[in-house]
Amino acid sequence: MTEVLRVEHVKKFFGDKLVLNDINFSIEAGECVGLVGRSGCGKSTLAKIIARLIPCDDGKIFLCGDDITNAIGNDFYRNMQMIFQTPENSFDPRIKLGYSIAEPIINFICEDDIDERVNSLLEEVGLPVEYAERYPREISGGECQRAAIARAISVAPKLLICDEATGALDVTVQAQIISLIKKLCAERNIACLFITHDLALLPRLADKVIVMHEGQTVETGTPNKIIKAAQSPFTRQLIAANFLESTDEIQTDEIDCVK
Repeated sequence: MTEVLRVEHVKKFFGDKLVLNDINFSIEAGECVGLVGRSGCGKSTLAKIIARLIPCDDGKIFLCGDDITNAIGNDFYRNMQMIFQTPENSFDPRIKLGYSIAEPIINFICEDDIDERVNSLLEEVGLPVEYAERYPREISGGECQRAAIARAISVAPKLLICDEATGALDVTVQAQIISLIKKLCAERNIACLFITHDLALLPRLADKVIVMHEGQTVETGTPNKIIKAAQSPFTRQLIAANFLESTDEIQTDEIDCVK
């Protein structure tokens, strides 16, 4: 498999406080890695560093083999897109969804058949093509998140970063969005970093789970082994805080506990 993202020895300080300490992991094409931890553990800070929204203080970020740690400009966003927790806030409320979805295509691809491509993307994420003419306020939160996913995949990125992408949705819609993300990543061979505080979501989506606590990775492994044989007390606390209706369907695999 092809490595899409590699994070090496990343550190981040906010003032005198060390918020990320020596973070290391990689994601291959078609693989989904779940990054889980309590609020304030550094998950979203790491996502912002990977997306070059804020700089790191030490370490390196590689995207598709290129060092983007100190990248200038936005060319690398062709290969990396983000999906946020509250999709309605990531859309301009004055602009119709069709144009918002088309904007990355115009910026990075410059194709002529924009309307046809937008309609195809809407259908791919399970929305009627008429939604291209709607404003974000005119659709539900789940539908808006589907439109955000359509926009994210519009430029055929190699990496999707989902930062609490289902956190603002009800349980039924969460399951639908997770299934959609999993399906798209498999069909398009996209690497996915799925950030959440809810460990119960990951067995349906992630190939591998990384548990963070206070800016460090404390455990990594498959969802099954993380849930059934957690080694870190912080992981066990997360499991206790998340009611898992069933773990019987999760397949067994290996685990690597980071001491």
